[in-house]
Amino acid sequence: MNDDQGLLLITTALLVGAALGLGFFGGLWWTVRRGAVSVRPARWFVSSLILRTTLVLTGFYLVGAEQPLRLGACLLGFLLARVVVLRVTRLKGCEQVAAASGPPPCA
Repeated sequence: MNDDQGLLLITTALLVGAALGLGFFGGLWWTVRRGAVSVRPARWFVSSLILRTTLVLTGFYLVGAEQPLRLGACLLGFLLARVVVLRVTRLKGCEQVAAASGPPPCA
């Protein structure tokens, strides 16, 4: 395998990790919002946890393929997606607070 193929595999692993992270943390945010107003929040949280964890571990297993560098790139993409989701959801939360009660405390 030449350097270009290796770089392509690492970049792909990084992007797949970011997609897994967006799905995991975006799904967590969505679950918290749905579970907070649900009559049976435990069902939301448990089923979401099982589904999100299964998808992410399967993705890591398939991308890693016993290659530590690819697995590391996938994990890095996953963690970068966490930062993105935190920033996006924090901004949305601040906008909702501002609309409800004036300036947000997190501004």
